[in-house]
Order: sequence, then structure tokens, then C-alpha cells
Amino acid sequence: MDPVVTAVLSSWKLEPGLLCVLIAAAWIYLRGARQWPGRYSAARRSSFLAGLVTVWIALASPLDAFGGLLLEAHMTQHLLLILIAPLLLLYGQPVLAILRGVPRSVLKNALGPFLQWSALRAAGRAITHPIVTWIAMALGIVVWHIPALYELGLRSPAWHEVQHACFFTAGILFWWPVIQVWPGHTRGPRWAMIPYLIAADLVNTALSGAMTFASSAWYPTYETVPRLWGISALEDQASAGAIMWVPGSIVMLLPAVVLAVRAASPPRRKIAHAIAAAPTRRKAPRRKWPHLNLARRALQIVMFLLAAAVVIHGFIGPQVSQLNLAGVLPWTHWRGFTVIALLVAGNLFCMACPFTLARDAGRRMFMPAKRQWPKWLRSKWLAAGLVAIFFGSYEAFRLWDRPWWTAWIIVGYFATSFLIDGIFQGASFCKYVCPIGQFHFVQSFVSPLEVRAREATVCKSCTTHDCLLGNAQHRGCELLLFQPEKRGNFDCTFCLDCVQSCPHDNVAILPAPIARRVTDDRRLSQRRDVIALVMLMVFGAFVTAAGMTGPVMGMMHGAHAQMGSMLTSTTLYYAMGLLLAPAIAIFLCSRTARDLTGRFVLALIPLGFGMWLAHFSFHLARGADILGFELLAIDAGLIVTLYILWRVASLSRAQLSQAFAAAAPWCTLAIGLWAAGFWILLQPMDMR
Repeated sequence: MDPVVTAVLSSWKLEPGLLCVLIAAAWIYLRGARQWPGRYSAARRSSFLAGLVTVWIALASPLDAFGGLLLEAHMTQHLLLILIAPLLLLYGQPVLAILRGVPRSVLKNALGPFLQWSALRAAGRAITHPIVTWIAMALGIVVWHIPALYELGLRSPAWHEVQHACFFTAGILFWWPVIQVWPGHTRGPRWAMIPYLIAADLVNTALSGAMTFASSAWYPTYETVPRLWGISALEDQASAGAIMWVPGSIVMLLPAVVLAVRAASPPRRKIAHAIAAAPTRRKAPRRKWPHLNLARRALQIVMFLLAAAVVIHGFIGPQVSQLNLAGVLPWTHWRGFTVIALLVAGNLFCMACPFTLARDAGRRMFMPAKRQWPKWLRSKWLAAGLVAIFFGSYEAFRLWDRPWWTAWIIVGYFATSFLIDGIFQGASFCKYVCPIGQFHFVQSFVSPLEVRAREATVCKSCTTHDCLLGNAQHRGCELLLFQPEKRGNFDCTFCLDCVQSCPHDNVAILPAPIARRVTDDRRLSQRRDVIALVMLMVFGAFVTAAGMTGPVMGMMHGAHAQMGSMLTSTTLYYAMGLLLAPAIAIFLCSRTARDLTGRFVLALIPLGFGMWLAHFSFHLARGADILGFELLAIDAGLIVTLYILWRVASLSRAQLSQAFAAAAPWCTLAIGLWAAGFWILLQPMDMR
């Protein structure tokens, strides 16, 4: 057996003291939780137990033993202690359960006097104040990564335990106001936790980014210890920074997403009351949920600052993609995070779009946006063409390896959006031009959430249509999406103006089945421009991923040798894959099925998204071996696509044989794409 594997297997520690504490905590918690079955659901109890297991893994697994040899192992251990374990433990709401779980005599005689001590309770309120808890987290992350203190923890076992205790305590304090642990008191509005989490992530991003892109190793110990698997100290440090950066940001930002979604979904009112309260004339309702605008602006400001940092570093930083923010953030982290956000909550990038922030600022100052977008451009054909050009240019001009060009692209994007939306009304850039927006509009079909009306009966009784037309306080939907007729997230930028405009609180971010968006669609499936855009996105997922594999790159280099131009060979490859192949696929499937139903094309979106998720996740993981996850993503996409294809066929055909005949060609196409994707994922892929 490999000696390293042997060392890993033998590095598990029993830690009897720790094990006894964790078992006792689990027993006390479960004993108290059983007394309140309504409050302590299975999810909360499982979360608390998972938190205890996470603590044991962090302190007793090989992570602790290998932490002195590999910085990435040590960083994983710290991530578990400061973010994962505290979050899981506090979600289980342990305070009341533990108090009820300890023996009554202990609670009365030993703990009771302390719990009633006013000074102790005042101190508890002080240290759980959000400002204090945020500072504790920031200091816990930054201070212990100062080289002198970090080296102290590596050399001294006692200080190492102090370091772990500080991390765990800072994590408990940090998550306390986010989870709102019973029986604590709420401090400030709930929406304040959104900038609280984003600000903490900025600290984490700054530190991990500095560690990832550092030109020298920070901690001398890792340069002197034996290097495992041939990984240098600098490579180990870059991997540790990525571990701190990517998973850490996900853990911090996902709760912010959940809070934003909850804020956008106000409590349900009784339908009868809403109908009775429907105004007969258009008037401005009370200002509801003002924190939505504040939260959205906070997200946009963060994204704007990140875009500014990318542009500046792209112009003046080292022109090596791996060492430049313009080579890493847009092409690796941003793309990976956006597909995850699309899968979890929908089109959040458009909600946080920095281009919209610049546009709105310009409109307030000197760009009134009084013109109408030309009628002959009111379709997706222009956007589809720009998407195809981008897919081809990305590889032909090696944009991922040219920070200076990336910076100029971002500047050009800002200028174009500023000018178009400063001249034309109705968010014309977002709806008809923006290639990034079109990608998100299409892929958001797979999101479990969408902005929609709660009850159709309320909308039927409404005479003002404020969600569309706006009112004195809110502008309504700039993209002219009428909520009673809207299906899915297509063209929806998650601006949530319709949520705030509705006088009945009948519009919110709500869950909806993916299949319903396709089977119930009466609008998009009739448009050829949308069908072309969807096919471009679906085939683009496979064509762009294949273009980074060894066999396809070898083929393009062979064509380059024959034609004398890499640009020509690349353009030919993408023209065939993005234009010719989709056209042939639609022609053959529609002729075989004797029907071209746009809903069949929309049903292919989950398969394409599965490929995008697999592809971008590979880059987000910085080339790590995540083949199992990639195959799972594309397999799930195929299953969902086949299900929707059959639903569309069975609902539109009276007989089973007719439904099978209609679905068979499209199912064959989906399986063929899946097989191609399976082959692509098994090939060696060029790391960008």
C-alpha cells in the first residue's frame, strides 16, 4: 500500500476526551429536543448532530495530522471550525434544548444562579451584537493568518489549540445573529444580515486572494517540511487560498441569498381581503419592503467594486492570467458562482448587475432614456449573434489568457450598457443586447424559484396593474413582463420592482416546478428567435467544453497546419458546432416527428445546463478531480430533459403511440448530446 495512504489511514485519532464531550452534548441536546417536538424538527436535530461530527472530523481526522505538512489540509480544517461546524450547530437551536436536556437539579442549583445573573446576561447581549460578532470573525480570520502568529500555532501544540478555540468561538459569534438563536433578541432589521454576510465575504476574499496570488510562501515551516505528492510550498499555498476563497464564499453568500429570497416573499394575505382591497383607480401603495432596494444596491456596489478591481489589475497587473484578477475572477470564479446561483435561486447576477448600477446613475444625472428601441431589433436575433461571436472569440483570441483584453471588454460592456439604456427606454440593453443576460435568462429555466404572482384571482380583480405599469413610488417592470401571463424567469432580471409595486403583496419569489415552465408556456415556444437562442446555448455548452479537450484541440491544430490560420480553423469549428449542428438537429427532429413544437426545444435546457455546470465547476475547482460531480450534473440534466420531453409529448398527443413518435426524435437528440458530453468529461481538459 502507498505509504502516504497508510499514513492517512493511521492518522485518525480516538481523542477520548473530545469524543466524550461530543457524545454527552448529543445526548443532552436530543434529550431536551424530544420535549419540544414541534420546535425541533428532524432537520434541526440532524443539523446539530452533523455539526458535532464536523467538529470531530476537524480535530480528530487526518486533517489535523497533515495540517503541519500541507497548508491546504490546515485550511480545510480551519474552514470546518470557523464556518461549517458553527453554522450547523446553531441551526439546530441548541440553547433551549441543552437547558432542558441537562438534569433538573443541575439546571436549578448549578446553572440557574448564573443564568439569572444580570451582569452575565448583559455581557451576553453585548458580545452577540452584530457589530461585535462581525469584528470577531474578521479579526479571527485575519489575525491568525499573520505569518508570525500562524507559525506560532504550527510550532506550539498549546497555541495550536488556542488558535482552534479562537476560530470556533469566532464562528459561533459570527453565525449567532444570522441564525437568530433562541431565546436571543433580534438586533435590527432582518435584511441587515445581507450586507453583514457580504462584508464578511469581502474580508475572506481579500485575504484568500492575496494568499492565492502571492509570489512567495508566507509560512516558512511549509518550505522545510517534506513535500507530499511533489506539491511545492507555493502551489500548496495557492490551493489553500482557493479552498479558503471558493467554499468560504459559498458558505457566506448562500445564506445571504436565502435571506434575500425570504425578504422578497412577503407573508401571504388572505385572498378575500386582497380582492376587497384592490383599488379601483391607480394610486401609490405604501412603501413596502424598502430593504429590497437597499440590499440590491449593496450587491451591485460590491460587484461594481470587484469589476473595478478586475479592470485596474487587468491594465496594470502582471499579464499572466493565473496571476491577474482579470484572468481568474471573470473566467473562473464568476462563471462558476453564477451557474451555482442559477441552480439554487435563479438569476441573481442580473439582480446584482454592476452595469445596471452605472446605467441608473446615468439616468438620474443626464441620460433621460426617452427613445423607444427600434421595432426591427425587438427580438433575440441580435443577442444570439453576439453570443455566438463571444463563444468563438473566447477561444480564437484566447481571451481567458489576456488580462489586458479582458479589462477592455469589461470597460466596453459598461460603456455600451450605459449608452443604450441611457438613450432607450425599457431596459433595452438587458432584454435585446446583453449576451451575459441571455445566458442567464435561458439557464434560469432550471432554477427552483421564480418571480411570479401568488394567486391568479387577485390579478384578475386588479385594475391598475401596478406590477407592470408602476406607480408614484415604484417604476414597475421595465421589461414589460405581465405577471399573470409570465412563466419562468426568461427576460426577468430579478429587479423585484414588480414585488414592490404590487398593492396586494401578490408578487414574490416563489418555488415552481421546472416542467411547468415548459408545458404551460404559450409565449416563448412560438418565437423562432428564442428557439434559436436556446439551441445555441444548449449546443454551446458541449461545443465550448469540447474545444478545451485534447483530441479536439489536436484536430484544430491539425486544421491550422493545413489552412495556415488558427483563427480560420477555430472559426470553422465553432460555426459548425454552434450554427450548422443545431440547424441540422432541429430539421431532422421536426421532420421525423412531423411537428416542430418549440416546447421540445425548451425541454433541452436542463441537459445544456448540466453540461455548463460540469464544465464551469471543473474550472472553479481549479482542475481538481471532480469527475464524479461532473458526471452527476450531466446525468441529472439528461433525466430532467427526458422527463420534460415526455410530458410535452404526452400532453399534446391524445394517443400513447403518437406521443412516443413525437418524443422519440428529441429524446434521441438528448441522449446523443449526453453521450457526447460523457465523452468530453472523460477527456483531458486544458485548465484555464
